[in-house]
Formats: sequence, C-alpha cells, structure tokens
Amino acid sequence: MLLDIALDTVKDSVKVLPFLFLAYLFIEWMEKRTEEKNLAWVHAAGRWGPVLGGALGVIPQCGFSAATANLYAGGVITRGTLLAVFLSTSDEMLPILLSRNVPTAFIGKVLLFKLACGMAAGVTVDAVEQRLNRGRRKQIHDFCEQEHCHCEDGVLLPALRHTGKIFLFLLLVSFALALAVETLGAEKLASFVLNRPVWGELLAGIIGLIPNCAASVIITELYLSGGMSAGAMASGLLVGAGVGVLVLCRMERDWKDNLLTIALLYGWGVAFGLLAELLPIF
Repeated sequence: MLLDIALDTVKDSVKVLPFLFLAYLFIEWMEKRTEEKNLAWVHAAGRWGPVLGGALGVIPQCGFSAATANLYAGGVITRGTLLAVFLSTSDEMLPILLSRNVPTAFIGKVLLFKLACGMAAGVTVDAVEQRLNRGRRKQIHDFCEQEHCHCEDGVLLPALRHTGKIFLFLLLVSFALALAVETLGAEKLASFVLNRPVWGELLAGIIGLIPNCAASVIITELYLSGGMSAGAMASGLLVGAGVGVLVLCRMERDWKDNLLTIALLYGWGVAFGLLAELLPIF
C-alpha cells in the first residue's frame, strides 16, 4: 500500500512541476522588477503605510515580508504597515494554486480578501497605537541586513531553487495526506478538527505561525484535499507570513514588542478566518 501511495504521489506531483516552475519564474521576475521600488514606496507612505503595504504585499514577491520586517525593526515603518504586509502576503499559496489549475475567480477572491484584511487591520492598529501614543522611537541605522533570496543570481536560479524546495514539501505533504485518506477514509479526514467551527480557525492560525514556506504549503494542500474548511484556510493563510516573523524576531531585540506583533497577527488572522467562515466568502 505504501509503495502504491508513494508512486501515485510522485506521479501527481511531477505533473504540477512545470507549472510550479513557471509560477516561480514569474514571481522572481516580478520581485526583480518591483521589490526595491516597493520598499521605497512603503518607506515614504507615512500614515498611508498600511494601505500601500497591504496592496504591495499581495503582489507575488518572495522576500517582501522579510524586507518589511527589517524596516519595522529599524523604526522605518509602523506596526500597522508591517501587519498589513504580513496579512496580505501570499507566500507559497499562489504558486501552488496556480500549479493545481484552481479557478482564477477563486484565487482572485482569496487575494482580494487578504488585501482587505491587511489594510483594515493595519489602519486599525496604527490608529489605536497613535491614540495611545505608542509610536516607535527607533532610527534607521538600527537595522543592518535584509533577507533576500540570492537576488544576485538573477531570475532562473532562484526560481529553480524555490521550485525544488517547494516540490519536496509538496511531495511530503501530498504523501501524508494520501496516506491519511487511505488509512482513515475520506469522510473521517473531512470531519477532522480543522473542519470544525472555531477550532479549525484557531489551529490553522497556529500552523500559519510556522516561520517558513511549509506552513502555506500544508494549509493550501489541506484545503484542496478537503481536510480544512474555507475559514480555517483563510485563518492560516492570513497568519502565515513566511520567514517574515523569523526575520522580525532576529532583527528586533525587544521580545515584548515581538510578542505583541505576533499576537496581533494571530488574533487578526483568526478573527478574519471566522468572518470568512460565517459569510461565507469563498
């Protein structure tokens, strides 16, 4: 049984490999053209930072959340702007959905929802912190390095690296899900806790906090396989900011400030996930 599942998983995963590579090639090309300019815009946006940050976070670019974490650590942008970027960024969700030939209308709804959530949360957080006079007093020279995906290597090599890494994650996750379906049955998998109201959103948000690309891979694949509700998917993908949280914790030495940022990210993500489940949006 294990051999059959493994062979089927490899066959299914290989089929999406070309589409995955093309998606990452496009993302690397977009990042090469826009990231530096986008960071400059966010820097200069002032009180409009959360609005602009949310909009730019939706654009496919693998290092934007990490770069904005550096800007926040240096006091260049507000917490609201950082949260807007974290909530709106798609990380590995977009290339996986594209490689799975998911309807364009669904992808558009997910991206627009993340955009709206990022903007709303960012503007609200900045307004509250301004009212409470909790503005940051750090200076630009307090940060000295940024997380990039070896941009000096051009477009092709980073795209190949990303494709290989995500393909491996995809292979492992797909195998685990196929094994679960074969062992437990499709109905039991569908009734798993991630498909239950409230608990699903809370747990998916915890998965989203995993500070690497595995989180969005797991969440997207679980949803596509029927093992996660739409609200839980929204919660996990909103909280998931890729390596952004990891870079923030490394660059910002005020651990209390980091805990507040992460708590707000989780809280907003779960709240919007519950909203998506109630409406329903997807």
